[in-house]
Amino acid sequence: MKKPSLFLLAFSIQSHYSTHAFTPTSLRRSNVPIPLTRQFSTDSANAEVERLREQAAKIRRELAELEGKSIEQVEEEAKQEKDIQLARQKEMEEAAAAKPQSSKRSRSNAVLYVPESIEEQTRQAALAIERAFEDGITRQTVRLALVKEGEAITPAEEENGWPGGAQQIYREAGRPLTEELLREIRATAKSIQTEEEKNSGKENFPPEIKAQDIWDFDGSALITAEAAAGPSGDVQAMVFANTDVKYLKDIAKIHESFGPRLFLLINPFWRNVESWGFNILAPNAKKMAQETLFDCEGGGYQETYVLNRFSARGEDCVALKCYPYDWELFAYIEDYSYGGAIQTAIRLGSSKEEPNSKMFTDLLNEREEFKMNKTMRQLNNKF
Repeated sequence: MKKPSLFLLAFSIQSHYSTHAFTPTSLRRSNVPIPLTRQFSTDSANAEVERLREQAAKIRRELAELEGKSIEQVEEEAKQEKDIQLARQKEMEEAAAAKPQSSKRSRSNAVLYVPESIEEQTRQAALAIERAFEDGITRQTVRLALVKEGEAITPAEEENGWPGGAQQIYREAGRPLTEELLREIRATAKSIQTEEEKNSGKENFPPEIKAQDIWDFDGSALITAEAAAGPSGDVQAMVFANTDVKYLKDIAKIHESFGPRLFLLINPFWRNVESWGFNILAPNAKKMAQETLFDCEGGGYQETYVLNRFSARGEDCVALKCYPYDWELFAYIEDYSYGGAIQTAIRLGSSKEEPNSKMFTDLLNEREEFKMNKTMRQLNNKF
C-alpha cells in the first residue's frame, strides 16, 4: 500500500525546521507593549532540529522498508508530491488575486454592540478608523462617549458630573481617551513611506504620544502619536475644537502640512455647517467652515465612529456609527435577573441616515419591552 503522504509529512517537517527554525515571529499588537520577536536558546533550538531530523530519517527508513523501495526512491516520490501541492497552492493564490474585489465593504451582517468599558470603546473606534483610512479617508471626525478613566460607559447623560466644565472634561476624559485611542491606531501613509520605514520592523511598536494645549479655557488640544517606524505612520488628533475661527485656521494649516497621513477631530462642538450661524465679528466663518471641514480635499471630515448617548421618550438611548456600517440604534432596559436592575442595551434597528429622537420614539413604541415607560417598569418590578 502506497503511503507517500506520511513521508511527505516527515519531509516537510525537516525542510521547515532546517530553513525557518530561527526566523523571528511577529506578534499581534495589543493595548500594552509586547516584544515583537520570540527569543530562542541556540542550544535548545539546535537540539530540537537534530531531533526532528532523526525522526524524519526514521520515517524514511520505515516507509522504504514497507514499500520495498530504496530510501532515495521514497524521498523522490515525496518530493514530487510536495511539488504538486505547492503548484496547486500557487494556482489557487493566483486565481484569488485575479478575482475582482469589491472596493466597498459589505454593510450588512455587521455584529455591532454598545461598548461597556473604555477599553471596548477604544478597540471598536480604532478598528473603524483604520478601516476608513484603508479606504482612503484620511480626514475623520470621531465622537467618543466621554467618561472618566476607570469608569464604565453607562446610559447616563454625558454632561452630568462635570462641574469643572470643558477643562475638567478634557483633563479627566478627553485627553486620556484620545491618547489611549492613538496608542491603538496603526495608520501608515503608504505613498510617503520610505524603504527605511518599511524595513524598520517597528510597525507594531507603540507610538510616542505628545500633547499640546491650544486654548486652556476651552479644554482644547492637539495630540500627536509619533510612529516608531517613522513619520509616515504619524497620527494627529484635535480635541474639543469649537466654532471659533481660530480652530478653522488651525485645522486648515494641519490639513495642508499633514498630507496623506491620518488627522482626526475628536468630539468637536459643531454638528453641521449651520452651527456657525452669523457672527458679526467673523462674517465669513460659515463659508470658511464649509470649505475647511465639509468641502476639503478627500471628501471632508467624515464621521467614522460615533457613540452618541441621549434620551428619547424618557428612555436612555444610544446611536452607534462604526465605519463602514450603517447607524445602529439601541435603548437600555432594566434586567432584574440578578436581583438589582442592570442596564442592558437592546438593539432597536438600523438607519442609513443619522437617527433623530422621533425615529427612536417610533421604534420604542413598536417594542413590547418598552410598552410601559421606565417609571412604570420600575414600580412593576418592585411589587
